[in-house]
Amino acid sequence: MVVLGILALAALAGWLYLASGHGGFWRTGPGLPDGGADPPEWPDVVAVVPARDEAAVLPETLPTLLAQEYPGDFRVVLVDDGSTDGTAETAGRLATERLLIVPAAERPDGWAGKVWAMSEGVRAAGGPEFLLFTDADIAYGPGALKKLVRAATTGERDLVSQMATLRTHTAWERLIVPAFVYFFAQLYPFRRVSRDGARTAAAAGGCVLVRRAVLDRAGGLGRIRGALIDDVALGRLVKRSGGRCRLDLSRDVTSRRPYPRLADLWTMVARSAYDQLRYSPPLLAATVVALLLIYAVPPAATLAGLAALALGGGARAALAAGALAWTIMTLTYVPMLRFYGLSPLRAPALPLVALMYAAMTVDSARRHYTGKGTPWKGRTPAKRSPTPS
Repeated sequence: MVVLGILALAALAGWLYLASGHGGFWRTGPGLPDGGADPPEWPDVVAVVPARDEAAVLPETLPTLLAQEYPGDFRVVLVDDGSTDGTAETAGRLATERLLIVPAAERPDGWAGKVWAMSEGVRAAGGPEFLLFTDADIAYGPGALKKLVRAATTGERDLVSQMATLRTHTAWERLIVPAFVYFFAQLYPFRRVSRDGARTAAAAGGCVLVRRAVLDRAGGLGRIRGALIDDVALGRLVKRSGGRCRLDLSRDVTSRRPYPRLADLWTMVARSAYDQLRYSPPLLAATVVALLLIYAVPPAATLAGLAALALGGGARAALAAGALAWTIMTLTYVPMLRFYGLSPLRAPALPLVALMYAAMTVDSARRHYTGKGTPWKGRTPAKRSPTPS
């Protein structure tokens, strides 16, 4: 019980820091403003939509992008990345004069599939002032594009990214999706991403508006050609080249991709979790230990302390530290649950979801070392060696 008490105190120290000193990662606002001053002249924007086997979702999403009211010149380039389900034909039936459909050329060695498709879209885009990289499953609310461009121009930002609201229609989605966004914000606190001079850099790949000149100055997409987590890599590329970034949660940008089964969500996380850790066994071990300490120890110490007290033992330190850490954890998760319209009563179960994420991360490494990878859209990423930090 002494060891558990020490671990509970360590977990409590961790949560005191996370809640008060980690960029307010748990806050879900304020998001992009609805109004504000318009730019003197609205810049040209080209949206680049990499699409591989997206025929089922395009009728729900592509029309919302094409219908954006925008005072400047706005075009959409959809890159058909070797689809076998009639993606290009489906897009063609939805086309307006704004849409250009281009087939991706054969992918060179060393390029991740999505990044290559993005690059092909940039090649076809011409010379707009801004590029909007967006996924085929992303739908846009009215006025969303104007808000993005206004934030970039009047706020003098070189990259503006919106974390899309994900689907929470099924029981598994409601359990895992809000925690997925919560953990992402914990890794990359949005306020730190948006703060000039802060080292934290990221973006959310479903919606990334970037200045073309800044992207070119940073070396272009070729600098991140092999990235599986292309959004974070793009955010780092822009910020580390001196660009100013902004990242927010959004209700105007929504994902229509369903994840009805646990297996679907498991694949989503396991596909890139070990890549996030740079294929490093020490980082994997440290991540699992940190997840256990921060998320598993507080409820374990609380329950063990209550049991010891019921049996007449002395475990007040473990109980107090564990219960306080669990309470702080719960309170920081409530805003994300409310953002998704879910009951705050779900918040105390966050440790169980964290243990599932730890298992997904370990499984991601297992798939890597067994050479299986995690197939995505019919492709399996090549096995990689650890990358230095």
